[in-house]
Amino acid sequence: MQPSIFNVRVPLPERDEVFLMNTFSDAQILVSPDVVELLDSLPARRGADAFTAEEQSTLAELAEHGFLAEDRETERRRLNEYFHEVREGTEQLRVTVMTTLQCNFACDYCFQGDHGDHNKHAEKMSLETARQLGDWIEGRLDTLGSSRMSMTFFGGEPLLNMPVVYYLAERVWRATQARGVELFIGIITNGLLLTPEIVDRLVPYGLGSVKITLDGDRAMHDKMRPLRGGQGTFDRIVNNLKRIAGKVPIAIGGNFDMESAETYPALLDFLKEQSFADSIAKITFKPIIRTKAEPEKPKGFLPLMAVDASGKPIGGSTCMTSAGGGGSACDTCNFVDEKMSFLREETKQRGFPTIDGVHMGPCEIHRRHAYTVGPEGSLYACPGFTGELGQAVGHIHGLREARHVATADRFDHLAAWKNCGDCSFIPVCAGGCSVSSHAELGDMNTPACHKSSFESAMVSLAHEAASVA
Repeated sequence: MQPSIFNVRVPLPERDEVFLMNTFSDAQILVSPDVVELLDSLPARRGADAFTAEEQSTLAELAEHGFLAEDRETERRRLNEYFHEVREGTEQLRVTVMTTLQCNFACDYCFQGDHGDHNKHAEKMSLETARQLGDWIEGRLDTLGSSRMSMTFFGGEPLLNMPVVYYLAERVWRATQARGVELFIGIITNGLLLTPEIVDRLVPYGLGSVKITLDGDRAMHDKMRPLRGGQGTFDRIVNNLKRIAGKVPIAIGGNFDMESAETYPALLDFLKEQSFADSIAKITFKPIIRTKAEPEKPKGFLPLMAVDASGKPIGGSTCMTSAGGGGSACDTCNFVDEKMSFLREETKQRGFPTIDGVHMGPCEIHRRHAYTVGPEGSLYACPGFTGELGQAVGHIHGLREARHVATADRFDHLAAWKNCGDCSFIPVCAGGCSVSSHAELGDMNTPACHKSSFESAMVSLAHEAASVA
Protein backbone atom coordinates (compact mmCIF):
# COMPACT_ATOMS: atom_id res chain seq x y z
CA MET A 1 0.00 0.00 0.00
CA GLN A 2 1.04 3.58 -0.60
CA PRO A 3 -0.45 7.06 -0.10
CA SER A 4 -3.06 7.97 -2.69
CA ILE A 5 -2.04 10.59 -5.24
CA PHE A 6 -5.35 12.31 -4.48
CA ASN A 7 -4.46 13.09 -0.87
CA VAL A 8 -4.31 16.77 0.05
CA ARG A 9 -3.15 18.01 3.43
CA VAL A 10 -3.48 21.34 5.23
CA PRO A 11 -1.47 21.82 8.46
CA LEU A 12 -3.39 23.45 11.31
CA PRO A 13 -0.56 24.38 13.70
CA GLU A 14 -2.87 26.25 16.06
CA ARG A 15 -4.56 22.89 16.80
CA ASP A 16 -1.47 20.71 16.33
CA GLU A 17 -3.46 18.81 13.72
CA VAL A 18 -3.50 18.26 9.96
CA PHE A 19 -6.57 18.30 7.74
CA LEU A 20 -6.47 15.42 5.27
CA MET A 21 -8.76 15.11 2.26
CA ASN A 22 -8.86 12.60 -0.54
CA THR A 23 -10.45 14.27 -3.55
CA PHE A 24 -11.40 10.92 -5.11
CA SER A 25 -13.23 9.39 -2.14
CA ASP A 26 -14.17 12.82 -0.70
CA ALA A 27 -13.06 11.61 2.74
CA GLN A 28 -12.08 14.47 5.07
CA ILE A 29 -10.44 13.92 8.45
CA LEU A 30 -8.43 15.74 11.10
CA VAL A 31 -5.37 13.82 12.25
CA SER A 32 -2.35 14.31 14.45
CA PRO A 33 1.02 15.05 12.81
CA ASP A 34 2.27 11.54 13.60
CA VAL A 35 -0.40 10.09 11.25
CA VAL A 36 1.02 12.23 8.45
CA GLU A 37 4.50 11.00 9.34
CA LEU A 38 3.19 7.44 9.15
CA LEU A 39 1.82 8.10 5.65
CA ASP A 40 5.11 9.64 4.54
CA SER A 41 7.06 6.67 5.89
CA LEU A 42 5.14 4.05 3.89
CA PRO A 43 7.41 3.90 0.82
CA ALA A 44 10.36 2.93 3.03
CA ARG A 45 8.54 0.42 5.24
CA ARG A 46 7.39 -2.99 4.03
CA GLY A 47 5.68 -5.92 5.64
CA ALA A 48 3.11 -6.19 8.40
CA ASP A 49 5.81 -6.60 11.05
CA ALA A 50 7.20 -3.19 10.10
CA PHE A 51 4.27 -1.52 11.86
CA THR A 52 3.01 -1.61 15.40
CA ALA A 53 -0.50 -2.84 16.13
CA GLU A 54 -1.64 0.76 16.62
CA GLU A 55 -0.08 1.81 13.31
CA GLN A 56 -1.72 -1.10 11.51
CA SER A 57 -5.10 -0.06 12.90
CA THR A 58 -4.53 3.51 11.73
CA LEU A 59 -3.48 2.35 8.26
CA ALA A 60 -6.56 0.16 7.98
CA GLU A 61 -8.79 3.13 8.73
CA LEU A 62 -6.93 5.32 6.24
CA ALA A 63 -7.29 2.64 3.58
CA GLU A 64 -11.01 2.32 4.27
CA HIS A 65 -11.46 6.02 3.48
CA GLY A 66 -9.33 6.01 0.34
CA PHE A 67 -6.15 7.59 1.68
CA LEU A 68 -4.13 4.50 0.70
CA ALA A 69 -3.90 2.83 -2.69
CA GLU A 70 -2.49 -0.53 -3.76
CA ASP A 71 -0.31 1.06 -6.43
CA ARG A 72 -0.35 3.84 -9.02
CA GLU A 73 -1.55 1.57 -11.81
CA THR A 74 -4.59 0.46 -9.82
CA GLU A 75 -5.40 4.03 -8.83
CA ARG A 76 -5.15 5.20 -12.43
CA ARG A 77 -7.45 2.42 -13.54
CA ARG A 78 -10.01 3.37 -10.91
CA LEU A 79 -9.82 6.99 -12.06
CA ASN A 80 -10.48 5.93 -15.66
CA GLU A 81 -13.42 3.83 -14.49
CA TYR A 82 -14.79 6.79 -12.54
CA PHE A 83 -14.74 9.12 -15.53
CA HIS A 84 -16.29 6.39 -17.66
CA GLU A 85 -19.13 6.05 -15.14
CA VAL A 86 -19.62 9.81 -15.11
CA ARG A 87 -19.68 9.81 -18.89
CA GLU A 88 -22.17 6.98 -19.31
CA GLY A 89 -24.44 7.59 -16.31
CA THR A 90 -28.15 7.47 -17.16
CA GLU A 91 -29.72 8.15 -13.77
CA GLN A 92 -30.40 11.79 -14.75
CA LEU A 93 -31.23 13.36 -18.10
CA ARG A 94 -29.96 16.94 -18.23
CA VAL A 95 -31.22 19.34 -20.89
CA THR A 96 -30.30 23.02 -21.23
CA VAL A 97 -32.64 24.79 -23.64
CA MET A 98 -31.40 27.90 -25.38
CA THR A 99 -34.78 29.48 -26.06
CA THR A 100 -33.09 32.30 -27.97
CA LEU A 101 -29.68 33.82 -28.56
CA GLN A 102 -31.22 37.29 -28.42
CA CYS A 103 -30.66 39.44 -25.36
CA ASN A 104 -32.09 42.75 -24.15
CA PHE A 105 -28.84 43.77 -22.42
CA ALA A 106 -25.74 45.26 -24.02
CA CYS A 107 -22.99 43.86 -21.79
CA ASP A 108 -19.68 44.74 -23.41
CA TYR A 109 -18.11 41.40 -22.48
CA CYS A 110 -20.78 39.22 -24.09
CA PHE A 111 -21.23 38.59 -27.80
CA GLN A 112 -24.91 37.70 -27.28
CA GLY A 113 -25.91 41.16 -26.07
CA ASP A 114 -27.87 43.79 -27.94
CA HIS A 115 -24.90 45.03 -29.98
CA GLY A 116 -25.28 46.46 -33.46
CA ASP A 117 -27.68 44.32 -35.46
CA HIS A 118 -26.93 41.08 -33.55
CA ASN A 119 -30.48 40.62 -32.34
CA LYS A 120 -31.87 41.04 -35.84
CA HIS A 121 -30.12 37.83 -36.81
CA ALA A 122 -29.88 35.93 -33.53
CA GLU A 123 -31.92 32.75 -33.54
CA LYS A 124 -35.11 32.21 -31.56
CA MET A 125 -36.69 28.81 -30.98
CA SER A 126 -40.06 28.37 -32.68
CA LEU A 127 -42.99 26.56 -31.12
CA GLU A 128 -42.68 23.91 -33.84
CA THR A 129 -39.05 23.28 -32.83
CA ALA A 130 -40.17 23.20 -29.19
CA ARG A 131 -42.72 20.51 -30.08
CA GLN A 132 -39.99 18.50 -31.80
CA LEU A 133 -37.77 18.99 -28.76
CA GLY A 134 -40.59 17.68 -26.56
CA ASP A 135 -40.76 14.56 -28.74
CA TRP A 136 -36.99 14.14 -28.51
CA ILE A 137 -36.99 14.50 -24.71
CA GLU A 138 -39.71 11.88 -24.37
CA GLY A 139 -37.68 9.55 -26.57
CA ARG A 140 -34.59 10.10 -24.43
CA LEU A 141 -36.52 9.43 -21.23
CA ASP A 142 -37.84 6.16 -22.65
CA THR A 143 -34.44 5.07 -23.94
CA LEU A 144 -32.41 5.95 -20.84
CA GLY A 145 -34.92 5.06 -18.15
CA SER A 146 -33.71 7.99 -16.05
CA SER A 147 -35.27 8.53 -12.65
CA ARG A 148 -34.56 12.26 -12.66
CA MET A 149 -34.52 15.05 -15.22
CA SER A 150 -33.30 18.63 -15.05
CA MET A 151 -34.27 21.22 -17.64
CA THR A 152 -32.63 24.64 -17.63
CA PHE A 153 -33.82 27.60 -19.69
CA PHE A 154 -30.91 29.72 -20.85
CA GLY A 155 -29.97 32.12 -23.64
CA GLY A 156 -29.37 34.92 -24.67
CA GLU A 157 -32.17 35.98 -22.43
CA PRO A 158 -34.57 33.02 -22.15
CA LEU A 159 -37.50 35.13 -20.96
CA LEU A 160 -37.64 36.84 -24.36
CA ASN A 161 -39.31 33.65 -25.59
CA MET A 162 -41.95 32.86 -22.99
CA PRO A 163 -44.26 30.85 -25.30
CA VAL A 164 -41.49 28.25 -25.68
CA VAL A 165 -40.66 28.31 -21.95
CA TYR A 166 -44.30 27.73 -20.99
CA TYR A 167 -44.87 25.07 -23.63
CA LEU A 168 -41.79 23.02 -22.75
CA ALA A 169 -42.29 23.31 -18.99
CA GLU A 170 -45.84 21.98 -19.24
CA ARG A 171 -45.02 19.37 -21.89
CA VAL A 172 -42.01 17.96 -20.03
CA TRP A 173 -43.89 18.02 -16.72
CA ARG A 174 -46.62 15.83 -18.20
CA ALA A 175 -44.02 13.53 -19.76
CA THR A 176 -42.06 13.06 -16.54
CA GLN A 177 -45.18 12.63 -14.43
CA ALA A 178 -46.42 9.88 -16.76
CA ARG A 179 -43.09 8.05 -16.37
CA GLY A 180 -42.58 8.58 -12.65
CA VAL A 181 -39.52 10.78 -13.29
CA GLU A 182 -38.58 13.56 -10.87
CA LEU A 183 -38.34 16.91 -12.72
CA PHE A 184 -36.37 20.00 -11.76
CA ILE A 185 -36.61 23.19 -13.84
CA GLY A 186 -34.20 26.11 -13.53
CA ILE A 187 -33.98 29.46 -15.28
CA ILE A 188 -30.82 31.50 -15.82
CA THR A 189 -31.95 35.05 -16.57
CA ASN A 190 -30.71 38.61 -16.36
CA GLY A 191 -33.83 39.25 -14.28
CA LEU A 192 -35.19 42.27 -16.11
CA LEU A 193 -38.32 40.50 -17.35
CA LEU A 194 -38.78 38.26 -14.33
CA THR A 195 -42.24 38.64 -12.77
CA PRO A 196 -44.30 36.92 -10.07
CA GLU A 197 -46.71 35.85 -12.80
CA ILE A 198 -43.97 33.92 -14.62
CA VAL A 199 -42.83 32.22 -11.43
CA ASP A 200 -46.37 31.39 -10.33
CA ARG A 201 -47.13 29.77 -13.68
CA LEU A 202 -43.96 27.67 -13.70
CA VAL A 203 -43.66 26.53 -10.07
CA PRO A 204 -46.44 23.90 -10.45
CA TYR A 205 -44.46 22.41 -13.33
CA GLY A 206 -41.21 21.94 -11.42
CA LEU A 207 -39.52 25.34 -11.31
CA GLY A 208 -37.02 24.97 -8.48
CA SER A 209 -34.56 27.83 -8.92
CA VAL A 210 -34.02 31.13 -10.68
CA LYS A 211 -30.49 32.43 -11.18
CA ILE A 212 -29.91 36.14 -11.73
CA THR A 213 -26.68 37.99 -12.46
CA LEU A 214 -25.58 41.11 -10.58
CA ASP A 215 -22.18 42.41 -11.67
CA GLY A 216 -21.06 44.30 -8.59
CA ASP A 217 -22.73 47.15 -6.73
CA ARG A 218 -25.35 49.38 -8.35
CA ALA A 219 -22.94 51.73 -10.11
CA MET A 220 -20.70 48.95 -11.43
CA HIS A 221 -23.59 46.70 -12.47
CA ASP A 222 -25.24 49.54 -14.39
CA LYS A 223 -21.96 50.12 -16.17
CA MET A 224 -21.35 46.44 -16.93
CA ARG A 225 -24.92 45.36 -17.74
CA PRO A 226 -26.83 48.28 -19.28
CA LEU A 227 -29.57 48.38 -21.86
CA ARG A 228 -28.60 49.35 -25.38
CA GLY A 229 -29.33 53.01 -24.65
CA GLY A 230 -27.06 52.91 -21.60
CA GLN A 231 -29.86 52.82 -19.04
CA GLY A 232 -29.08 51.05 -15.81
CA THR A 233 -30.77 47.78 -14.84
CA PHE A 234 -29.79 47.18 -11.21
CA ASP A 235 -32.78 48.73 -9.46
CA ARG A 236 -35.31 47.06 -11.76
CA ILE A 237 -33.74 43.64 -11.19
CA VAL A 238 -33.64 44.08 -7.42
CA ASN A 239 -37.29 45.13 -7.44
CA ASN A 240 -38.14 41.97 -9.38
CA LEU A 241 -36.25 39.88 -6.84
CA LYS A 242 -38.32 41.43 -4.05
CA ARG A 243 -41.51 40.52 -5.90
CA ILE A 244 -40.63 36.84 -6.40
CA ALA A 245 -38.98 36.26 -3.02
CA GLY A 246 -40.48 33.32 -1.18
CA LYS A 247 -41.95 31.82 -4.31
CA VAL A 248 -38.78 30.09 -5.52
CA PRO A 249 -35.15 29.80 -4.33
CA ILE A 250 -32.96 32.54 -5.78
CA ALA A 251 -29.35 32.11 -6.90
CA ILE A 252 -27.17 35.15 -7.49
CA GLY A 253 -24.28 35.10 -9.94
CA GLY A 254 -21.80 37.76 -10.90
CA ASN A 255 -19.09 38.16 -13.54
CA PHE A 256 -16.07 40.14 -12.40
CA ASP A 257 -12.97 41.62 -13.99
CA MET A 258 -10.07 43.60 -12.56
CA GLU A 259 -12.14 46.79 -12.45
CA SER A 260 -15.30 45.39 -10.92
CA ALA A 261 -14.03 42.80 -8.41
CA GLU A 262 -13.57 45.28 -5.56
CA THR A 263 -17.22 46.35 -5.70
CA TYR A 264 -18.60 42.91 -4.83
CA PRO A 265 -18.26 43.27 -1.04
CA ALA A 266 -20.54 46.31 -1.31
CA LEU A 267 -23.00 44.22 -3.32
CA LEU A 268 -22.93 41.53 -0.65
CA ASP A 269 -23.58 44.12 2.06
CA PHE A 270 -26.50 45.43 0.03
CA LEU A 271 -27.96 41.95 -0.47
CA LYS A 272 -27.62 41.20 3.24
CA GLU A 273 -29.92 44.12 3.98
CA GLN A 274 -32.64 43.12 1.52
CA SER A 275 -35.97 41.59 2.46
CA PHE A 276 -35.26 38.67 0.11
CA ALA A 277 -31.90 37.78 1.69
CA ASP A 278 -33.33 34.61 3.24
CA SER A 279 -34.55 33.46 -0.19
CA ILE A 280 -31.01 33.44 -1.62
CA ALA A 281 -29.98 29.80 -2.00
CA LYS A 282 -26.48 30.45 -3.29
CA ILE A 283 -24.16 33.23 -4.45
CA THR A 284 -21.29 32.54 -6.85
CA PHE A 285 -18.98 34.86 -8.75
CA LYS A 286 -16.95 34.04 -11.86
CA PRO A 287 -14.34 35.89 -13.89
CA ILE A 288 -14.73 37.58 -17.23
CA ILE A 289 -11.85 36.58 -19.48
CA ARG A 290 -11.49 38.73 -22.57
CA THR A 291 -9.68 36.82 -25.28
CA LYS A 292 -6.30 38.29 -26.17
CA ALA A 293 -6.69 37.52 -29.86
CA GLU A 294 -9.70 39.82 -30.38
CA PRO A 295 -9.70 42.35 -27.54
CA GLU A 296 -11.72 44.90 -29.51
CA LYS A 297 -14.76 42.63 -29.85
CA PRO A 298 -17.37 42.35 -27.09
CA LYS A 299 -16.63 38.75 -26.25
CA GLY A 300 -16.24 36.76 -23.08
CA PHE A 301 -16.97 33.19 -22.08
CA LEU A 302 -19.28 32.93 -19.14
CA PRO A 303 -20.25 29.31 -18.44
CA LEU A 304 -23.19 29.72 -16.09
CA MET A 305 -24.72 26.57 -14.62
CA ALA A 306 -28.11 26.14 -13.00
CA VAL A 307 -28.55 25.28 -9.34
CA ASP A 308 -31.18 23.09 -7.79
CA ALA A 309 -33.57 23.91 -4.98
CA SER A 310 -30.88 23.32 -2.37
CA GLY A 311 -28.56 25.72 -4.14
CA LYS A 312 -26.29 22.96 -5.41
CA PRO A 313 -25.28 22.85 -9.06
CA ILE A 314 -27.35 20.36 -11.01
CA GLY A 315 -25.65 16.99 -10.93
CA GLY A 316 -23.05 18.23 -8.48
CA SER A 317 -21.14 20.11 -11.13
CA THR A 318 -20.30 23.66 -11.96
CA CYS A 319 -17.95 25.22 -14.44
CA MET A 320 -14.67 26.17 -12.79
CA THR A 321 -14.05 29.39 -14.71
CA SER A 322 -13.57 30.54 -18.23
CA ALA A 323 -9.99 31.48 -17.52
CA GLY A 324 -7.26 30.21 -19.76
CA GLY A 325 -4.74 27.43 -19.87
CA GLY A 326 -2.60 27.60 -16.80
CA GLY A 327 -0.98 30.92 -17.66
CA SER A 328 0.08 30.11 -21.19
CA ALA A 329 -2.84 31.94 -22.74
CA CYS A 330 -4.37 33.79 -19.82
CA ASP A 331 -2.66 36.94 -18.63
CA THR A 332 -4.90 37.28 -15.57
CA CYS A 333 -4.77 33.79 -14.09
CA ASN A 334 -3.17 34.83 -10.81
CA PHE A 335 -5.69 37.63 -10.50
CA VAL A 336 -8.54 35.20 -11.15
CA ASP A 337 -7.42 32.70 -8.52
CA GLU A 338 -6.80 35.42 -5.94
CA LYS A 339 -10.14 37.15 -6.49
CA MET A 340 -12.13 33.90 -6.64
CA SER A 341 -10.78 33.09 -3.18
CA PHE A 342 -11.34 36.63 -1.90
CA LEU A 343 -14.95 36.81 -3.09
CA ARG A 344 -15.75 33.34 -1.81
CA GLU A 345 -14.57 34.32 1.68
CA GLU A 346 -16.40 37.65 1.55
CA THR A 347 -19.60 35.81 0.64
CA LYS A 348 -19.24 33.32 3.49
CA GLN A 349 -18.46 36.06 6.00
CA ARG A 350 -21.87 37.57 5.31
CA GLY A 351 -23.60 34.26 5.89
CA PHE A 352 -24.55 33.48 2.30
CA PRO A 353 -24.21 29.95 0.91
CA THR A 354 -21.58 29.62 -1.79
CA ILE A 355 -19.42 27.02 -3.49
CA ASP A 356 -16.55 25.70 -1.39
CA GLY A 357 -14.11 26.03 -4.28
CA VAL A 358 -13.09 22.37 -4.07
CA HIS A 359 -16.06 20.34 -5.28
CA MET A 360 -16.10 21.84 -8.76
CA GLY A 361 -16.67 18.96 -11.16
CA PRO A 362 -16.51 17.02 -13.35
CA CYS A 363 -18.71 19.43 -15.26
CA GLU A 364 -21.54 18.49 -17.62
CA ILE A 365 -19.34 18.38 -20.70
CA HIS A 366 -18.06 15.04 -19.38
CA ARG A 367 -21.59 13.57 -19.23
CA ARG A 368 -22.97 11.97 -22.39
CA HIS A 369 -26.57 12.55 -21.38
CA ALA A 370 -26.23 16.24 -20.57
CA TYR A 371 -27.40 18.12 -23.65
CA THR A 372 -27.61 21.74 -24.67
CA VAL A 373 -30.21 22.40 -27.35
CA GLY A 374 -29.72 25.38 -29.65
CA PRO A 375 -32.69 27.46 -30.83
CA GLU A 376 -32.88 25.58 -34.15
CA GLY A 377 -32.54 22.14 -32.54
CA SER A 378 -28.83 21.39 -32.76
CA LEU A 379 -27.38 19.44 -29.83
CA TYR A 380 -24.21 20.51 -28.00
CA ALA A 381 -22.17 19.06 -25.16
CA CYS A 382 -21.95 22.42 -23.37
CA PRO A 383 -23.77 25.80 -23.51
CA GLY A 384 -20.43 27.42 -24.28
CA PHE A 385 -20.46 25.92 -27.78
CA THR A 386 -24.02 26.91 -28.70
CA GLY A 387 -24.26 28.47 -32.14
CA GLU A 388 -20.90 27.05 -33.21
CA LEU A 389 -22.38 24.47 -35.59
CA GLY A 390 -19.01 22.79 -36.04
CA GLN A 391 -19.25 21.75 -32.37
CA ALA A 392 -22.78 20.28 -32.63
CA VAL A 393 -22.95 16.58 -31.73
CA GLY A 394 -26.38 15.94 -33.24
CA HIS A 395 -29.86 17.32 -33.82
CA ILE A 396 -33.24 16.69 -32.24
CA HIS A 397 -34.50 15.60 -35.67
CA GLY A 398 -32.35 12.50 -35.24
CA LEU A 399 -30.57 13.04 -38.54
CA ARG A 400 -26.95 12.61 -37.48
CA GLU A 401 -24.57 13.81 -40.16
CA ALA A 402 -20.99 12.64 -40.50
CA ARG A 403 -19.76 15.87 -38.92
CA HIS A 404 -21.95 15.22 -35.88
CA VAL A 405 -20.50 11.75 -35.48
CA ALA A 406 -16.94 13.05 -35.68
CA THR A 407 -17.61 15.84 -33.20
CA ALA A 408 -19.38 13.53 -30.77
CA ASP A 409 -16.40 11.19 -30.92
CA ARG A 410 -14.09 14.06 -29.92
CA PHE A 411 -16.24 14.76 -26.88
CA ASP A 412 -16.44 11.05 -26.05
CA HIS A 413 -12.65 11.00 -25.77
CA LEU A 414 -12.31 14.37 -24.05
CA ALA A 415 -9.80 13.92 -21.24
CA ALA A 416 -7.72 17.01 -20.54
CA TRP A 417 -7.09 15.59 -17.08
CA LYS A 418 -4.83 12.93 -18.61
CA ASN A 419 -2.34 15.74 -19.18
CA CYS A 420 -2.43 16.79 -15.53
CA GLY A 421 0.17 14.32 -14.23
CA ASP A 422 -0.29 13.36 -10.58
CA CYS A 423 -2.31 16.44 -9.63
CA SER A 424 -4.36 15.69 -6.53
CA PHE A 425 -7.33 17.72 -7.79
CA ILE A 426 -8.08 15.73 -10.95
CA PRO A 427 -11.32 14.16 -9.61
CA VAL A 428 -12.82 17.56 -8.76
CA CYS A 429 -11.40 19.49 -11.71
CA ALA A 430 -11.09 17.10 -14.67
CA GLY A 431 -8.62 19.43 -16.34
CA GLY A 432 -10.65 22.63 -16.09
CA CYS A 433 -12.93 24.39 -18.56
CA SER A 434 -12.85 22.76 -21.99
CA VAL A 435 -14.60 25.73 -23.60
CA SER A 436 -11.82 27.99 -22.41
CA SER A 437 -9.10 25.65 -23.69
CA HIS A 438 -10.88 25.41 -27.05
CA ALA A 439 -11.34 29.17 -27.37
CA GLU A 440 -7.94 30.31 -26.19
CA LEU A 441 -5.67 27.42 -27.09
CA GLY A 442 -7.54 25.65 -29.87
CA ASP A 443 -7.37 22.33 -28.02
CA MET A 444 -10.02 21.07 -25.61
CA ASN A 445 -7.59 18.48 -24.27
CA THR A 446 -5.19 21.10 -22.93
CA PRO A 447 -5.82 21.64 -19.21
CA ALA A 448 -7.11 25.02 -18.05
CA CYS A 449 -5.24 24.88 -14.77
CA HIS A 450 -6.14 26.89 -11.68
CA LYS A 451 -4.51 24.72 -9.06
CA SER A 452 -3.73 27.66 -6.80
CA SER A 453 -7.44 28.40 -6.55
CA PHE A 454 -8.11 24.83 -5.40
CA GLU A 455 -5.27 25.03 -2.90
CA SER A 456 -6.64 28.25 -1.45
CA ALA A 457 -10.12 26.75 -1.22
CA MET A 458 -8.69 23.70 0.52
CA VAL A 459 -7.21 25.86 3.26
CA SER A 460 -10.60 27.46 3.82
CA LEU A 461 -12.31 24.07 3.86
CA ALA A 462 -9.80 22.79 6.41
CA HIS A 463 -10.42 25.68 8.79
CA GLU A 464 -14.17 25.24 8.45
CA ALA A 465 -13.84 21.54 9.28
CA ALA A 466 -11.70 22.36 12.30
CA SER A 467 -14.19 24.93 13.54
CA VAL A 468 -16.99 22.36 13.83
CA ALA A 469 -14.85 19.46 15.02
